[in-house]
Amino acid sequence: MSQPRSRGLAVLGLGATALLALTACSSSDDGASDGAGDPGDDQVKIGVLQFVQHDALDAATEGFKEAIDVAGINAEYDDQNAQGEVANTNTIASTFASDGDLDLVLANATPSAQAAAQQIIDIPVLFTSVTDAVEAGLVDSNEAPGSNVTGTSDLNPVAEQLELLTEIAPDAKTVGVVYSSGEVNSEVQVELAKDAASELGLTIEEATVSNSAEVQQAAQSLDGVDAFYVPTDNTVVSGIAALIQVAEQNQIPVISGDSGPVEGGAIATLGIDYYKLGYQTGEMAASILQNGEDPAEMPVETSNDVELIINPAAAERMGVELPASVVDRADQVIE
Repeated sequence: MSQPRSRGLAVLGLGATALLALTACSSSDDGASDGAGDPGDDQVKIGVLQFVQHDALDAATEGFKEAIDVAGINAEYDDQNAQGEVANTNTIASTFASDGDLDLVLANATPSAQAAAQQIIDIPVLFTSVTDAVEAGLVDSNEAPGSNVTGTSDLNPVAEQLELLTEIAPDAKTVGVVYSSGEVNSEVQVELAKDAASELGLTIEEATVSNSAEVQQAAQSLDGVDAFYVPTDNTVVSGIAALIQVAEQNQIPVISGDSGPVEGGAIATLGIDYYKLGYQTGEMAASILQNGEDPAEMPVETSNDVELIINPAAAERMGVELPASVVDRADQVIE
């Protein structure tokens, strides 16, 4: 387990600083604001560092902004996307750290959160779409983060997702998992998958990638697996079309960790709603900005709201007949 970094005295009194920023910050005249309120209203400036563009992360950012708007906060956003490159997250985080006008930063996905947490120490950093904040070195503990960094975890029910896989593909014995070697969140999920697989009589076979362009080759290297499981891996999900293509060509069912890949051609997921997760993060941010809450004392929050989402057309393309037991209890059907 990686050790959380130590933080200096700069984070003390952070809640009061954020509150003062909300009441005293002047409006920007650059026209970049898409928040609520009239142009003359007191305005806060929020930096958004998103690791890569895909459905889940996009939804989390959208949910965050909606919560800020509902709270009545007039926010200007500096939206930055790292395009899936860790080096870019460091550059953006450094820019945010030196920007004296920012009142808060949203870091969307584990690599973004790690970069922001390492470089930004004097304003609140709220993370979302992070699987294990302790393992990622973001907080001292989930109950007491201990610094200016807190947020929401997207830890998904990996064991239940593999149980769903065995229900959809009862003859499966080997499960291929493609994941990014550079994402701590994925490593955590793979270990959880191995533990769950041993209980279900499954064997996990792994292939790692360093960027989304390698997804197809990695999927092809898992020749002979009976099914694919796609964790909430930002690099793989951004290149999910390549894995789906391999799966369809070889009639291999795909179960995913979130809804985005199901919309993109995976068969099913039992996963969280990333819009709701982002909204939950926005509510935490609003508590900091409006009520002076201290991030160091705000526990990391999780979502227990999971949905069964299925894609019958994808199942047909992969040669799978969805059991009635799955179809009947589905919360959402992708047409």
